[in-house]
Amino acid sequence: MAENSTIARPYAQAAFDIAKAKSDLSIWSEMLDLAAMVASDKNMAEAIESPHVKDKDIVALFLDICGDKLNAEGKNFIRILAENKRLNILSDIVIAYEQFRADSEGTLDAEVISAFPLSDEQEKNIVAGLKKRLGRDISLTMRVDETLIGGAIIRAGDMVIDGTVTRHLDDLTHSLMR
Repeated sequence: MAENSTIARPYAQAAFDIAKAKSDLSIWSEMLDLAAMVASDKNMAEAIESPHVKDKDIVALFLDICGDKLNAEGKNFIRILAENKRLNILSDIVIAYEQFRADSEGTLDAEVISAFPLSDEQEKNIVAGLKKRLGRDISLTMRVDETLIGGAIIRAGDMVIDGTVTRHLDDLTHSLMR
């Protein structure tokens, strides 16, 4: 069976194309986030997976829960996902959609995990370095992980830069073992 991310990509592309054509990228982000949250609810997930619950009943319940937070295209999108038994991959659709959106807008989300809180200047330097290296505007989130001895891990898209003390010690150990 294909991975959910592979299955989700064409649906995310379709949602992105509709959103871009109408300049509704942020509205679609909100609608898809809400739909993914509804689909991930334990009771809803059980109904979606149940062979005893009809698609039309799931759609009716789903749209009732979402209410007016979904526009006409969003409601139709939910119907199509239900008909194709794809409501269970909504979280993967959201991830793919947000990637299409970020690519279109020339932005990238990055995360820095450090042993200690970083200063404003350090954050600015990281953003500037990533922007120069990746050619995109960077949206940076910070997280402190006190289990790190020191240093930081930077994740931006598929790129991971591990500058932790633990990583450097591992590299040193491997060098000495050769």
